Amino acid sequence: MRHQLTFPCEGAMLAATRDEAPGTTGLLIVSGGNEIRSGAHRGMATLAQRIAAAGHPVFRFDRRGIGDSEGENTGYTSSAPDIAAAIAAFRDAATQLTRIVAFGNCDAASALLLHQPLALDGLILANPWTYESDDSGETDAPPLPPAAAIRARYLARLTDPKSLLRLLKGEIDVKKLARGLSALRRRTAPTAPDSLPARLNAALASLPCPATILLATGDRTAQAFVENCDPGAVPVERLDSTSHSFAGDDGEWLTARVLELLTRPQ
Repeated sequence: MRHQLTFPCEGAMLAATRDEAPGTTGLLIVSGGNEIRSGAHRGMATLAQRIAAAGHPVFRFDRRGIGDSEGENTGYTSSAPDIAAAIAAFRDAATQLTRIVAFGNCDAASALLLHQPLALDGLILANPWTYESDDSGETDAPPLPPAAAIRARYLARLTDPKSLLRLLKGEIDVKKLARGLSALRRRTAPTAPDSLPARLNAALASLPCPATILLATGDRTAQAFVENCDPGAVPVERLDSTSHSFAGDDGEWLTARVLELLTRPQ
């Protein structure tokens, strides 16, 4: 059964949804970007339904200033109180819980890393966000994919006879090709100590609870994470997909990974 509720966070009332189930290990879903708790194309609502049907309670919420929640939206870097309040509300609503594992995609994954330690027993981090942003929320995400992704793509094209034939016939935009090839010469700049990738690396190296990283290998955000961050000893599982939000059939893969991690012996 699905319940709607609210809970307080620093003077604001936040909206949440709890999918009821009898299990003692629950899943907290933290939304990425400015998405409401249902997620892109209701992906997180579907994930919650599937996880609850397998016996695990699930809690989703809108952080301050998003969706049905009160307050000011100050971005994922300021969401520590929201996540902490959601954890407490989840425990109050599902008193049988002995463990809570949190899932976050994109900047929600980065938020879960940056705001540790939290009262959590595990983390599932999908396509973590590594691009810097200013106070306005604008990012410095480049117009091209990371250099490593470009190298792999153009190597595949340059060894494909069909692509070479299209080039000889003039069917390929030469200017676009040259722009892409020029990116192969780009070198990854050294990571500044106070940069977002550096802070994520530091968090990954000192996690207080088990974590797993999920990457859609064709997603630009995931590719940037691979290029900019070092997961160290944190396990990484990969899906051959371009879907940042694990849309369509990719949602079944995501559900399977989440269930596996929720039931993994501690």
